[in-house]
Amino acid sequence: MTPDPHEAAADVWNALGGAPDDLRHLHIEGRDPVYPSTFAVGTAAAASTGAATLAAARIGFERTGRWPEASINTRHAAIAFRSERYLRVGGAPPPELWNALSGYYQAAGGHWVQLHTNFAHHLERAARVLDAPPERAAFEAALRDLDRFEVEERLAEIGGCGAALRTAEEWAAHPQARAISALSLLSVERVDGPKPVPLPALPDGAGVLDGLRVLDLSRILAGPVAGRTLAAHGADVLRVGAAHIPTIEVLVLDTGFGKRFAHLDLRTDEGREALAGLVGEADVFIQAYRPGAIAARGFGFEEVARLRPGIVYVSLCAWSEAGPWAARRGFDSLVQTASGIAHEGGVHAGQPGAPVPLPAQALDHATGYLAAAGAMMALARRAREGGSYHVRVSLAQTGRWLAGLPRIEGAAPGAPATEDVRAYLDETPSAWGALSHVRPPGALSTAPVAWATPPVPASAAAARWR
Repeated sequence: MTPDPHEAAADVWNALGGAPDDLRHLHIEGRDPVYPSTFAVGTAAAASTGAATLAAARIGFERTGRWPEASINTRHAAIAFRSERYLRVGGAPPPELWNALSGYYQAAGGHWVQLHTNFAHHLERAARVLDAPPERAAFEAALRDLDRFEVEERLAEIGGCGAALRTAEEWAAHPQARAISALSLLSVERVDGPKPVPLPALPDGAGVLDGLRVLDLSRILAGPVAGRTLAAHGADVLRVGAAHIPTIEVLVLDTGFGKRFAHLDLRTDEGREALAGLVGEADVFIQAYRPGAIAARGFGFEEVARLRPGIVYVSLCAWSEAGPWAARRGFDSLVQTASGIAHEGGVHAGQPGAPVPLPAQALDHATGYLAAAGAMMALARRAREGGSYHVRVSLAQTGRWLAGLPRIEGAAPGAPATEDVRAYLDETPSAWGALSHVRPPGALSTAPVAWATPPVPASAAAARWR
């Protein structure tokens, strides 16, 4: 028996604070398995993208007085969870996502540790901890005699990125796991703010978020997926980065649809003043810095809510805002490694004790769609109740939810190849050439779900609203 995506979507909708009766407007076609995994990746994809599409339908109801019908195809949603892997630029794959030294290494006692070295400063810190030159053979030799947990802690102490491979039982006993277990999947918190401001009538043929403004201060995957999702529903999304903050080109491309991309240096007075001006006219503020990091620049939730009463502020992080790891750096794959997901993947693949990650960056993608759903539910509440809102999501909370779904019996024999998913691909011209890409999952009966513009290079846009 395979998991029911309708039940999973109902659980997400409940976490969002949605009314159970609203679920009659969500229609999900298909079920797992889509991928060669015991984890219900397709179910999680259908549930998270379905909740986001239903939240968009809720906005449509606020603006028209009529409920659009929301529909999701489970296979399409699961393919969207690997959108960066299906992207083609001029018919060719984009540059490699992973640095050559990122990955799993055996540590002392036959245990495993993962190093995340996709950015130069993370690679340098890994080399410093291992006291080895940045070469795979040197890293392998250094790690053979080191304890996996010692490596994990030493990396964290100097701002590096890595994780020891744990079983689910080992993770459950960890203080960080216990802190996360006390949290819901996500939270949408209302605080005092302005009186209700009903959303204006929706122009014919417009996406349900037409006229709403989103600041996207995120990079890599989860946060950008959230902004990309809001753009698909018609929001004006301005991505704000900086020249000194590294990015990964394939992810800039894949998550840049529907957005403009500007640079502001928040280390300077000028950069902070410019962002404050943008905040004053924004509806949604998405940030994916580690807890406390952007607040140190003057843009924590309280500060942003004072600048823009009625703001919907979305916080994404790796390990949640609770527990001893709250401020620790982390990525999807590291959460899989630390929390037992990759270990169970190895057991299922007939490689007990070795890591086998999920066939998609499922925690990143699901968290992005959950963040977008939370933002839209907060916008709908703002229209009726007033107030400002803080939406909180994390990769670790999403991972706990995914790991709690029923397991797949009879996984698919392999991940779909690009030629197998052409029904879900579109082609869009861009500054890089023709882009073949996964189109947005989900549809609304009365409004388009599509990106109006292709991705643009970093700093190509001015830091101002249209």
